[in-house]
Amino acid sequence: QVQLVESGGGLVQPGGSLRLSCTASGFTLGNYAIGWFRQAPGKEREGVSCTGGLDGGLYYADSVKGRFTTSRDNTKNTVYLHMDNLKPEDTGVYYCSRMFSQFSKCGLHRGLYTYWGQGTQVTVSS
Repeated sequence: QVQLVESGGGLVQPGGSLRLSCTASGFTLGNYAIGWFRQAPGKEREGVSCTGGLDGGLYYADSVKGRFTTSRDNTKNTVYLHMDNLKPEDTGVYYCSRMFSQFSKCGLHRGLYTYWGQGTQVTVSS
């Protein structure tokens, strides 16, 4: 059974940092692209970053480039999203997700992903 569990969210002041974790089970993490998405109240869920299982590629939304870094430790079945210089507009529920097929290339379109975690809340506020 595929399972994704996010953790690490919380309240942080503007300019602060957080590191989110996505712990995977039920499949071989290294074979799959994993995406991070976020959803702010009243807004669509948007792609933030992706780490590829096939090409090892890293992709970021323009809004987070230079501030967010995604990485993975396949031995720990965990993918990370390190967020620096956080802004109020980064507030939302953050989800990790997995594509249906193995060895797929990365992408930030929500429709590419089949499995989702329950999400973790990130609030950036003074």
